[in-house]
Amino acid sequence: MQAGKAAGSRDAGRPVQVTMKRGYEVLRDPHLNKGMAFTLEERQQLNIHGLLPPCFRGQDAQVYSILKNFERLTSDLDRYILLMSLQDRNEKLFYKVLTSDIERFMPIVYTPTVGLACQQYGLAFRRPRGLFITIHDRGHIATMLKSWPENIIKAIVVTDGERILGLGDLGCYGMGIPVGKLALYTACGGVKPHECLPVMLDVGTDNEALLKDPLYIGLRHKRIRGQAYDDLLDEFMEAVTSRYGMNCLIQFEDFANANAFRLLHKYRNKYCTFNDDIQGTASVAVAGLLAALRITNNRLSDHTVLFQGAGEAALGIANLIVMAMEKEGVSKDAAIKRIWMVDSKGLIVKGRASLTSEKQRFAHEHGEMKNLEDIVRDIKPSVLIGVAAIGGAFTKQILQDMAALNKRPIIFALSNPTSKAECTAEQCYKYTEGRGIFASGSPFDPVTLPSGQTLYPGQGNNSYVFPGVALGVISCGLKHIGEDVFLTTAEVIAQQVSEENLQEGRLYPPLVNIQHVSLKIAVRIAEEAYRNNTASTYPQPKDLEAFIRSQVYSTDYNSFVADSYTWPEEAMKVKL
Repeated sequence: MQAGKAAGSRDAGRPVQVTMKRGYEVLRDPHLNKGMAFTLEERQQLNIHGLLPPCFRGQDAQVYSILKNFERLTSDLDRYILLMSLQDRNEKLFYKVLTSDIERFMPIVYTPTVGLACQQYGLAFRRPRGLFITIHDRGHIATMLKSWPENIIKAIVVTDGERILGLGDLGCYGMGIPVGKLALYTACGGVKPHECLPVMLDVGTDNEALLKDPLYIGLRHKRIRGQAYDDLLDEFMEAVTSRYGMNCLIQFEDFANANAFRLLHKYRNKYCTFNDDIQGTASVAVAGLLAALRITNNRLSDHTVLFQGAGEAALGIANLIVMAMEKEGVSKDAAIKRIWMVDSKGLIVKGRASLTSEKQRFAHEHGEMKNLEDIVRDIKPSVLIGVAAIGGAFTKQILQDMAALNKRPIIFALSNPTSKAECTAEQCYKYTEGRGIFASGSPFDPVTLPSGQTLYPGQGNNSYVFPGVALGVISCGLKHIGEDVFLTTAEVIAQQVSEENLQEGRLYPPLVNIQHVSLKIAVRIAEEAYRNNTASTYPQPKDLEAFIRSQVYSTDYNSFVADSYTWPEEAMKVKL
């Protein structure tokens, strides 16, 4: 049996894991290694007795040891390296630590620290994780996939590194994103880590600083574009599904706007795929809006939405808002008219030059305007959403105007990392006199108002979305992922927000509940898949929730004690 797979059950109820590996091989395999938690019997049977100190330490004590080391470090980058090094040597302990306090560790393994880690990836690089496929490997991707040690892969996160968070083109350094994303697949959604594969498609970089960086680990030439790029993507998709099956989930991550939309439209009806920057961001933003409606006491179609930014995140959110408004009974045209967008050239209006087809959909009859403050006063939005990665774009004047225009203005500063946020939680609450309904992409500390009330800003993190979506898609064998999946996900997330959460200023469930939220999302996705005959896992489980729970990864150690027993004495006698 392969490493990482459990079989049978004994040793005080712990699953028994069978491996053919012995000695150092066991300690060098993160799927198998549990350090000083190996019992004496396990050490002897696995030929590792003497390779570990003569100490037996339980998993809780190991977690405590990691926490003490974590607290000793002063920089988040050092803490990121500590946790990634742990992932490289003891996988179950890594996820036990993450899930012990997900609110504390998520900002380290993902945004905002992962952005810094990607920028310093050459410096922080310790051990390769995932698969690096380059433009020069065309014609051989199927062979490269065979190099990966696991035969069963159910989820892949792939990037070409061209638009990492709000940091731009980081080339091969972008591998930190698929690695971090898949860590959250497991920590938040319970997807088995040995069934996940991070992939970097290295086609070069246009970042001159990286091309001159002696520590850069990628191809040192400008990005290859055009037909060669498309051929690489086509071959990759075909090779993945040929090896791992058509149900293998392929998540596109941090591709540049033009490629992101194009590839989503090209592959969405052929493969099991989605783009988290477009659809995941849309789902978590709409979830926050649906929760906010319980504060404003009206419908989504009653609001006018203004976006600062018109890239893949903004357009993804806008399209899902249209879908949500349609569900309220409003026509598509009427819904589109409630949405306005501002890009780097100003307000998107009809007749403006060089608009992409995606932007043209939200272009309305209006005079051209460039200044965001003037646009807010003119459009009079009730919802202001920032997704352009322009730090401080929501000025004091804009926030005060939003408060003057609305009793309870909805203000989402969704850009990552923290330095790119359009405003801070404190600024929003201060300049709207505590009336602003706020959410952000990166975490902010609680804010105490002059009245003495403490508000906990909602973090509209995509990790509320993609782990649950992945768990649901994998569990029921969904072949294609439609937009309805993301609206369903948004509705489930909003339903998990309690009245107490809303009073505290939270538009999302506390992160401590994220595993529960992911399970609820997965169950709802599976229910709808079986109802619509789009699932492929048959027969349909009688109890979907119990079935999905049974698929969830356990962070508890398995036992390696061999299943030994005796026969009757007579049967064991040596016959001469």
